[in-house]
Amino acid sequence: MDEKLAYLKTDLESTTGSDVSEVLRDERALVTHVITVDDDPSLNPWTFRSFFLGIGLSAFGGVLAEIYYFKPQTVLVSTMFLAIISYVLGIAMEVVIPRKGWLRYLNPGPFNKKENAFIVIMASAAANSALGTEVLAVQRLYYKITPNAGASIFLLFSSQLLGYGIGGLMRSILLYPSKMLYPGVLPLVSMFDAFYSGGTGSSDRRDDGNKKRLRLFYIAFTAIFCWEIFPEWIFPLLTGLSIFCLADQHNTDFTRVFGGSNGNEGMGLLAICFDWQYISGGNNPFAIPLRAQASRPTTLKQFSNLLGYLLCMVAFAAVYYRNIWNAKSFPFLSQTLFYENGTVYDQLLILNDKFEVDPALLQQQGLPFYAGTWIVYLLTSNMGMAATLTHLLLWNRNDLRAAWSWATPTKMKAMWTNFNWKFWQDDGLREQPADDDDIDPHYRQMLKYPDAPNSWYIAVLAVAFITAMVIIYKTNSTLPWWGFIIACLLATVSILFFGSLYAMTGLSFIIQPFVQMIGGFLHPGKPMANMYFVLFSYNSVSQASLLLRDLKIAQYTKLPPRAAFTAQIIGTLFGCVLNYILMNSIIDNQREILLSVEGTNIWSGQQPQQYNSQAVAWGGLSHELFAHGKRYQWVAWAYVLGLFVPVPFWIVHRYLPKLRADYLYTPVIAYYIGWLCVGINSSVLSYFTIAWISQWFLRTRYPKWFEKYNYILGAALDGGTQVMVFILSFAVQGAAGSSHLFPKWWGANQLGNYDRCATIST
Repeated sequence: MDEKLAYLKTDLESTTGSDVSEVLRDERALVTHVITVDDDPSLNPWTFRSFFLGIGLSAFGGVLAEIYYFKPQTVLVSTMFLAIISYVLGIAMEVVIPRKGWLRYLNPGPFNKKENAFIVIMASAAANSALGTEVLAVQRLYYKITPNAGASIFLLFSSQLLGYGIGGLMRSILLYPSKMLYPGVLPLVSMFDAFYSGGTGSSDRRDDGNKKRLRLFYIAFTAIFCWEIFPEWIFPLLTGLSIFCLADQHNTDFTRVFGGSNGNEGMGLLAICFDWQYISGGNNPFAIPLRAQASRPTTLKQFSNLLGYLLCMVAFAAVYYRNIWNAKSFPFLSQTLFYENGTVYDQLLILNDKFEVDPALLQQQGLPFYAGTWIVYLLTSNMGMAATLTHLLLWNRNDLRAAWSWATPTKMKAMWTNFNWKFWQDDGLREQPADDDDIDPHYRQMLKYPDAPNSWYIAVLAVAFITAMVIIYKTNSTLPWWGFIIACLLATVSILFFGSLYAMTGLSFIIQPFVQMIGGFLHPGKPMANMYFVLFSYNSVSQASLLLRDLKIAQYTKLPPRAAFTAQIIGTLFGCVLNYILMNSIIDNQREILLSVEGTNIWSGQQPQQYNSQAVAWGGLSHELFAHGKRYQWVAWAYVLGLFVPVPFWIVHRYLPKLRADYLYTPVIAYYIGWLCVGINSSVLSYFTIAWISQWFLRTRYPKWFEKYNYILGAALDGGTQVMVFILSFAVQGAAGSSHLFPKWWGANQLGNYDRCATIST
């Protein structure tokens, strides 16, 4: 525990520039030294600016998140960018709008930290592509089903809010205690503290340091905004520059190994990417991932990522060129299902009119096949999940014990006693507890504000539950009512266990394959039921984690709980509507590309493809494909193997500590062995290079510069890129109409791979 907090202290000193002289012995010391505990109750988040900017950035984030869902590589909307752009726009409104007469309601005074937090929470709630759109996209693309708009919208509402209701009722367990750090939000909160110096939250205390930060933000934002039009449209060769492919443009083996500028092209070995959209992707290389649970310096955790990446290339090449699982009969990288001859599997030919697998039809068509590299991904992701549990038991027993300290009979009895079912009597005011080391000092400051009572979350949960129960029958999901209830119970247990670990360590567990396996064995022969089972179980866990993370932001910034609740509900519901509209628009205009195995470097159906193929394989054919003795039995056995992966490293470290086997984080290595299974892979070398420059070179050689500008620069690059992607998606790339590719020239090979690697016929 001391080692973990010492590393967190080092990370956050770099983030905030604060000088913490003593060793931080516990979580309470950490959150009181590196971020301010002070609060100014006079600051008002309920302003016109908050709602205007919150809704505006929610629209931007919700639309962009759905655009990114149909990209070749998984890309996330940057929360740090949303925080900075809301700060910039808030200051602009403060300066531009007069404060005279009725205009004072539009500009009540200096833009404050609580307004900024309100906007970020609303926008970040909208800036996540709802998993329900994945179900709807699969139905449209692969089942030729288009549920009516009303049922679709309510499906999204219910699936997004179900996790909110469950997670909200667990606030006393997963939010209030100091040990629930949510380390991933600490850089964001520390940046708020830097912007609103002194901890009072008023923007009229801006100093020269903040002005310099903002100047860098404007310059970097403008530069990357102008630059991104080249790799995204004019000069797409810059997405992946491969010397090997330029040297030999007819070698298909070079395509598999060195290609990577187009979706599902190759592994991108030694390719250079100049497109920040794909370099940053889901993890900005400028942002330090605060993985307390790894208990190691960030650069060493990055070494685990790098080692997994190198092993991935070895594993993929070995599986393909040794023709394991008949890999050479299928595309090198793909997420879809195939016949034995390599053609795309038509799942409708094995389903009856109830969309259930018909054994007679299945016998006629034969069992489907996966690409060999996708099997590697399934094996290693399952192995990684199991290895994480063993790793935590071996290296982080104290963390696990602390995560479940609430489950003592005394504490559970106290929670039950204090629970008020009579919501009409609950004014939201909470009692001031006696001195208790387990109470977060930030939470103690929040007690002056009326809470969003449990009854609000009960209402959200009840409405979402009832709505979902109706929708699963109105949309012909084939998921029975008892299966839906089991999905909800599984989500509740997973939120308790995985939510506590995420709160303490920042580690997000990838439990979707595990949930799909459970759903498959519960509902054999029903692929569509599997999709809905995963939607209401796995998605609820994700939504609960997002809710609690944002409530922790509110707690650290002293945003009143009812304001945070309002921002989350508005952002979530608004985002659902925008997700649905964009999903339909993109499918209408890019349907053929989304159904293709490779896609392009602009659009790809890789996410609905993998969701559908997993639903067919696990939901419809789990006993035929994954049971003991079947073709892909090792995908299921990987859970057992993964439990033993960390053990040798732990034994080596225990008896030979000088070898530093503890620096190898085995779950990350396992996950990254399947990393290159999808998308545009030309960005990997550029990502690791920039991460090394930022997190080692700048951080150790130029710490002052790193403290002031590292996060701002990363957020500016994300922001400028994402705004340009937003514009180009509608202007020329066909998000809402026909696409208009740049005229063909040497740097824009529109008839093949942009890096000029040989095109492989599929």
